[in-house]
Amino acid sequence: QVQLVESGGGLVQAGGSLRLSCAASGRTFSTYAMAWFRQAPGKEREFAAAVTWSGGNTYYADSVKGRFTISRDNAKNTVYLQMNSLKPEDTAIYYCAARTNGPILYPQGRYEYNVWGQGTQVTVSS
Repeated sequence: QVQLVESGGGLVQAGGSLRLSCAASGRTFSTYAMAWFRQAPGKEREFAAAVTWSGGNTYYADSVKGRFTISRDNAKNTVYLQMNSLKPEDTAIYYCAARTNGPILYPQGRYEYNVWGQGTQVTVSS
């Protein structure tokens, strides 16, 4: 059973940066599509960024495009989310997700992913 553990969240001022990490267990990490989703209080969980198994293709929500960068290191079984120019509206719990059961068709889709981490809180103060 694959497990995902997020880290790197915290409190930052608007305009600042954070880097989230998601460490995965398992020997076949390099075959998984990976993504970051986020959920603000009172809102639905929403897509932020995704990366294909090789890292060759990345996808971003319009709200984070140009500010966030997703990357992966398959040798370390880790996916990252570099977040720059943070805004108060980026405040949310950030979840790492993996698709371990076959090719992914729609990387932005929440229900495409079958393994989720516990989340890490990101708070951006104004």
